Amino acid sequence: MFKDTVRGMDKVFRTDVLSPKIILVTGPPGSLKSSFIYSKMTRQLENTGEFGLYATLEETAESHLNNMDSLGLEPSLNLQISDFTDLRDESDSTDYLKFTEKMITHFKKTRGDKFTCFAFDSVGALYSLITEKREFRKKMFHFFKMLREKNLVSFIVIERGLDGTTQSLGNETFLADGIIALGLKRRQGRLIRYLQIEKMRATQHSMEMHALEVKNGGIAILGPIFD
Repeated sequence: MFKDTVRGMDKVFRTDVLSPKIILVTGPPGSLKSSFIYSKMTRQLENTGEFGLYATLEETAESHLNNMDSLGLEPSLNLQISDFTDLRDESDSTDYLKFTEKMITHFKKTRGDKFTCFAFDSVGALYSLITEKREFRKKMFHFFKMLREKNLVSFIVIERGLDGTTQSLGNETFLADGIIALGLKRRQGRLIRYLQIEKMRATQHSMEMHALEVKNGGIAILGPIFD
C-alpha cells in the first residue's frame, strides 16, 4: 500500500496509488528525491515481500547505499540496485533506455507479479549522455508505455531548479500519471524541506505543501505547511 510506506503519507493521500503509474519525483539538489524514493520502496518491499529495481546513473551503488545508511535506512534484499556508472565510462553509444527495458523484462520473467516497483535516477543524467535528441521524445513515450505494460509503479527522478525549470525535453510531465514535487522553503527564519503532490491521476490527495523530516529509519511527513 502506497500510503503505508512513508510515515505520515496518510496525511497526503485519501485513496491509495494503484499500478500501473509513472510518477515524476522532482526537486532541487538537497530536497531528498533519491532518499524519499528509496525509503518508500524499501518499506513497501519489506512489508509485502515484493521485488523492486532501482536503476541509477547518478552515483555508484556503494555511494548510494552509504547515503541511505547515513539516513538510518537498512538495505532491502528485495531491492536490486543497478549501477550504470561503469557503462557511462565504457561507451558513449549505450542506449540506456533499451538496456533498462531489457533488465525490467528479465526481472518480470524471473520475479513475475512480485516485481511491482521501479525507479530511474535520473533523467537529467540521461540527457547529459545522449547525443541525438530529436528522437528522444519518441523513445521516452515508448519507454513509459513499456513501464505501464509491465504493471509497475515507476518513479522517475527529474532535477528541478529553484526557479521551477526541469531538466527535461518537455514531454515527461504530460506523459506521467503523477508528479511529486520536493522542495526547500524558508519559514520562520529556517529552511525546511517539503513534499507537494502536483498531480496524481485516479487518486484523491491533498494539494498542500507538507513538511518533510529525516527520522531514524527514513523519511517522515510531518503535516501541512501554513504561511
